[in-house]
Amino acid sequence: MPIKAVLIDLDGTLLDTVPDLAEAANVMLAVLGRPTLPVEAIRDFVGKGIPNLVGRCLGFPGESDAPEARQALAVFWRHYAAANGRRTRIYPGVLEGLRAMRAAGLKTACVTNKAAAFTGPLLEATGLAALLDLTVSGDTLAEKKPHPLPFLHICSRFGIAPAEALVVGDSRNDVAGARAAGCPVFCVPYGYSEGEDVRDLGADAIVATLEEAVSRLANFPSPPRGGLG
Repeated sequence: MPIKAVLIDLDGTLLDTVPDLAEAANVMLAVLGRPTLPVEAIRDFVGKGIPNLVGRCLGFPGESDAPEARQALAVFWRHYAAANGRRTRIYPGVLEGLRAMRAAGLKTACVTNKAAAFTGPLLEATGLAALLDLTVSGDTLAEKKPHPLPFLHICSRFGIAPAEALVVGDSRNDVAGARAAGCPVFCVPYGYSEGEDVRDLGADAIVATLEEAVSRLANFPSPPRGGLG
């Protein structure tokens, strides 16, 4: 099998975390005296990390250093720490897919823009930590997705070329980061793509579940000789 590892996004790919994120965001907005937002609106803000989510809930285009945004971020962190994992659910096919990857001898990693303070407890609480060899969170390295560094770091740790690591995600961040790193990439259609259709992002394939992603690997083309790196 030309693929030796699978690098998987967390929010919107492994886990449906929006119920907990939306609860914390709306508590934050209420504390600040602002109107709350529909869950579907908050869903479209997920993907670039919590500071971006908070900024967009406040009406900024993204992460902001404004005093109100800094205050709001502190409020969000406090409430999300309590809500994290409470109503999160594992997507269908995830456990089966991860177990199939392990059975096939593939290394597995989670690469997320979520802060490590929330990532670790969430993976432990859902039982996914035991099925992952490595986790890179949004604050693990100097850069986060869509920068290629998280993917290249994992490949280095696993001792493989980027062309041997399949990225599975749900958004432009995953596709752009994978392409910049030189990794093939699949997308799932059920996650958080910031309002974009994942079919328009240029992934190598759209797979309904992680389980389907594994079944597609047997026929995945080998990289050209001399083309790895």
